[in-house]
Amino acid sequence: MGIVRSVVLFVLAAVAEIGGAWLVWQGVREHKGLLWMGAGVVALGIYGFVATLQPDANFGRILAAYGGVFVAGSLLWGVLLDGFRPDRWDVIGALICLIGVAVIMYAPRPV
Repeated sequence: MGIVRSVVLFVLAAVAEIGGAWLVWQGVREHKGLLWMGAGVVALGIYGFVATLQPDANFGRILAAYGGVFVAGSLLWGVLLDGFRPDRWDVIGALICLIGVAVIMYAPRPV
């Protein structure tokens, strides 16, 4: 159950961080205004709290692993919300990042 909880938290963190950055982007680059930017800042703050809920207590490990989730999640966000079409190198890179996440977070370690 620990791995499932951790993966769910990574997904929630990705939605908050990528969504927050996207909202700020929309507010600034697409001229949607302060409400969008403010919502983005709130979402980015939520990301910071969600990351602390990971079962592993090592900040560096969590943030390093989350980097891989962020890479893959950002590409997926672009596909779903911006019509972005990743090429094979984007997909290969994202898969490499997710393999890195699995190694960093879920490899057996001595207790």
